[in-house]
Amino acid sequence: TLGTETDYRDGEAQTDPFSPEYIVRSGSVPEILTLATLTWGQGLPAGQAEMEIIDRIREKHAWEAALPPMDSPSNVAKRLKMMEAMERKEWAYREEEMDKLQKVQMEVFKKLLQRREENQDELDAMRLYKHWQNHQKAKEEKIRKIQCDCALMLRKLIAKRKNWMGKLERRDIIKEYNDFSSQTYAPLSRTGFFPDNSDYCVVKNFYLNTVAGLCELEKSVQHSVSQLKIKAPKPKCTITKTGYIRRSGRLEAVLAQVHQ
Repeated sequence: TLGTETDYRDGEAQTDPFSPEYIVRSGSVPEILTLATLTWGQGLPAGQAEMEIIDRIREKHAWEAALPPMDSPSNVAKRLKMMEAMERKEWAYREEEMDKLQKVQMEVFKKLLQRREENQDELDAMRLYKHWQNHQKAKEEKIRKIQCDCALMLRKLIAKRKNWMGKLERRDIIKEYNDFSSQTYAPLSRTGFFPDNSDYCVVKNFYLNTVAGLCELEKSVQHSVSQLKIKAPKPKCTITKTGYIRRSGRLEAVLAQVHQ
């Protein structure tokens, strides 16, 4: 056989435990058969509640074995009393179980209600926060508008106060150029001047922006400008008139021989 190795645990691949077939002898009732209704995942492995059920089953079997036979009136009366006592005990146990179940259900309901209230509180808080943000934006917008109106009215009042007599004055060009805060140096944007505009410093020329201007500009240029004259460099003379190689040309001669 070949050995295998897996990354999974045995519990992850475990199925329901194997339950072999059995044969009960006549006249015998094994105690283990009382747990036949319990299966893996539904009562098994046994917990505290399952152990209490097993103890009650054992007590009931012991009580059934202790019942007197019905062979005399006294035994019949005693048997009836024992059965009535057991019935009252069973009813008390059932009521106790119902109370426990109701308590568990109430705890679950409380947790669900608490969770729902927490979620509702979060939604209400988010809704209130958004409502508050909208009010804050509206308030800031109103404040900004009031400030703009206030600045406009102040400018109007200042301009009106300068000429409160209502006299007409001529434009004083010298005074405007002498005052660096005048409209000459710092014109207002509401008059149509935008100093931050990128097209303000762009040079607009007919000869540069149109094809006809470029053609006319090309005609006005001299013909010698368009004709390029490039003189080829003269080769260096490394040999003297007497036939000797100069010192500066010896390295080039050696490199030429090596290249050949």
